[in-house]
Amino acid sequence: MKPYKINFINAIVLIAFGSWAYFDPQNTSFTALIPLITGTLLLALTPWFKKEDKIAAHVAVLLTFLIVAGLLMPLLGAIERADNMGIFKVVVMLLSSMAAMVVFINSFVQARRKKD
Repeated sequence: MKPYKINFINAIVLIAFGSWAYFDPQNTSFTALIPLITGTLLLALTPWFKKEDKIAAHVAVLLTFLIVAGLLMPLLGAIERADNMGIFKVVVMLLSSMAAMVVFINSFVQARRKKD
């Protein structure tokens, strides 16, 4: 899969599930805005990413890495509360972001090999 496509998919997942988490009447939290904002930023980077802009690619990778790291604590909190829906939301966002990281890293390795 092309990096810009997985970036787009990941952004949509983060926006959708971040919105769902934020507007959940049982568990409204301002921290649920973090995936929503990150997804919006990733979505905004997609056109530059598609044009193979290296700066946009590196910013997208950094944001994706930060969201993966940032979602670990909410996952642990949801597990501790035995909040199955919360666990589901966070796991979907984590899986999407980790899949994006794998594609990004693979793309960087291929670009390096092509350069050498």
